[in-house]
Amino acid sequence: MLLPETKEREYRFRLALRIGLPIFALIFALVSHTLITTYESLQPSFYVEALLLLALSIYFIFYIIYSGFDVKIRDDVSGAFTREYIYKYLRKELKENSEYTLILMTIDNLSDINKLYGIRNGDKVLREVTKYISNYLKSEKIENFPIGHLKGGDFILGLKDTKENYTTILDLLCLKSSEFKVDDIEVKISGTITDSNYSHDLNFLIENLFGLQEKKKQSKYQEENIDPNELESFVINAIKGRDFVVSTQDVFSANDCKFSECFVKLQRETGKFLYPKRYVKVIKKLGLWIDFDLMVLEAITSKISTVDDKAYALNISPTSLRNEKFLSSATAIFKANPELGKKIIFILAEQEYYSFSSRYKTILNALRNLGVRITIDRVGSLHTSFLYLRELDIDMIRFDTYYSSESKMLENRSIIDGFKLMAEEKGIKTWMKNLEDEASTLLAKEMKIDCIQGKYLAQLEIF
Repeated sequence: MLLPETKEREYRFRLALRIGLPIFALIFALVSHTLITTYESLQPSFYVEALLLLALSIYFIFYIIYSGFDVKIRDDVSGAFTREYIYKYLRKELKENSEYTLILMTIDNLSDINKLYGIRNGDKVLREVTKYISNYLKSEKIENFPIGHLKGGDFILGLKDTKENYTTILDLLCLKSSEFKVDDIEVKISGTITDSNYSHDLNFLIENLFGLQEKKKQSKYQEENIDPNELESFVINAIKGRDFVVSTQDVFSANDCKFSECFVKLQRETGKFLYPKRYVKVIKKLGLWIDFDLMVLEAITSKISTVDDKAYALNISPTSLRNEKFLSSATAIFKANPELGKKIIFILAEQEYYSFSSRYKTILNALRNLGVRITIDRVGSLHTSFLYLRELDIDMIRFDTYYSSESKMLENRSIIDGFKLMAEEKGIKTWMKNLEDEASTLLAKEMKIDCIQGKYLAQLEIF
């Protein structure tokens, strides 16, 4: 017998004695009192009954303790159902409901969290993720749903109806989780979904979920492990061949500040796209910012309509703005068509403060004289954004996405109001993006943010 089994039996026996002692004491007191007071008139059956009572008490105590250990509903670490109980629960649900959905939620970096921050913090992350998932689904009016801890960082959820009703909710949950942290520990959450249309057998459904999860990991792994030399070659060729796609998303305002932000994806020969989080580091390493920014600026200005007044905002590297080649080319574009400058907004953000602020200010003012509007990004996060707000002549500030959710806006309202007051005093408009739900959008309007943007308001469109 293994030591844990031996220790468990010892623990159960000691627990049975602690529970049984008061009962045995009461039985002993009752029998003693009866013997003392009615000894002469006692029937022989009394002794049989006393022994039966004692035997049944012992049996009942041990039965309750052992059956209590055998049936465990709640996982001590995560607070969710145990694996055994969630399996039992879901089998019953699948039997009673013809349409049923299962979702597998996974903490992708739990192993790294345990290594870097310790197992105790890893356990805390498990508990907080359970609460986070539950609270998010409750905010979507989904309540009293089963959630169980399968293993490691894997949780399974059961929801009535088909997966079509929950796919969007799952996507938004995973998207919003990019900002989820536990005591400054970054937590990466992913999810897969299936339903009873695939099978009514729980084992098959769970196997399918893990299969979908593995496919997602493999596709992500393949994308993230492009050979560095191939990646650099691809970026160089994409810029030279102008192989890219621009998408736009509308930005809304009650104060006639309507425009669209531009997002750039480099296109690969396979038809797949390379997103900024992949190519930005390569461009920076190869010193191709100026060529890249000129390519994007020329492409966007060539497509801008001269009929409507809609403007377009695009991210420009501050390094490019302070470069003579870029400046002369951009100035030539705006001078050739004076109306174009009024329809362009440059979005700027940088980690390191540029100390020659007077020169920077002169460059920006020259662009503003051509109609170009200037936006400082990631206000409230980068210290350089605060310094530029204080020292430069700009038109807008955009808050960091950290403040985009309703909870973060409420938690940091004084910070947002402070920056907003500074902006108003300088005649600068405020802008907040990544508003993904009605609550955060209404709160941003209530706080009188001038320009608001997000998937709740508008989807991406090809430019």
